[in-house]
Amino acid sequence: MKYWRETLAVAQRILTELGRRRRSLIFWAIFPVSVLLLNGYILAERAQLSTGDAFERAAPATLVGAALFFSCLGGSVSTVVSEREQHTLKRLFISPLSGTSYFLGIFLAHSCIGIGQSLLVYAIATLLGAEFSGSWGLAIAIILLSIAAYVGVGFILGTQFARRTEDVNALVATFGVPLLILGGAFLPPELFPETLLEIAEFNPIYHMNLALTGVSAIGDGLADIKFHFWFLVIFAVLMVAGGWLAYRQMVWRERRL
Repeated sequence: MKYWRETLAVAQRILTELGRRRRSLIFWAIFPVSVLLLNGYILAERAQLSTGDAFERAAPATLVGAALFFSCLGGSVSTVVSEREQHTLKRLFISPLSGTSYFLGIFLAHSCIGIGQSLLVYAIATLLGAEFSGSWGLAIAIILLSIAAYVGVGFILGTQFARRTEDVNALVATFGVPLLILGGAFLPPELFPETLLEIAEFNPIYHMNLALTGVSAIGDGLADIKFHFWFLVIFAVLMVAGGWLAYRQMVWRERRL
């Protein structure tokens, strides 16, 4: 119970700070909406699809490839780096707040942002004529696994590679943009040459995209996407574990300074 209260308190503090900086929340809403509209109308024109069918295809790729990537991965990197620069960790050591609750609180805060973006993307796609007939339970599981994977990677990058706030954009761009393109966030994987498709098999964003597209746009079940789904399960577990270990290592270093 103690950990739960502390986790909620940390998450509430982070979300409150973001609420005060309204520009960040506005941009995190504008970005996925603009990418969704671009992807949807391009697909409708070039693939000769109806508007509804185009946005059914565009929504999953936009969500996992654009919205969740920058809010959950980029956002968690920014939070970890800014908390270190503001010496929040130093204050943590002399407070009754546990390190576990602090980690979970940051995780929960960015999960809430990701869930909000998911609702926004799917709501707008539905208003534009998309009909999602697949299993909502399976789709939600894929979205939560994607959020967990991104936040875990964000902790690893933020604790091991970024030292200042200025490092965040370069770090996210260097690691992220090639993976986004290769994952099908901006170009459908069907357009990739065979060599790139073979490389994409090792890209988690590619599996997020195909799994969510299969479930929400095509109506696939777990049996149809089981390879992508279990890849995501394993990847998410490894990244959360890696993020926790990287966080503990950072706390140990901070204690020695």
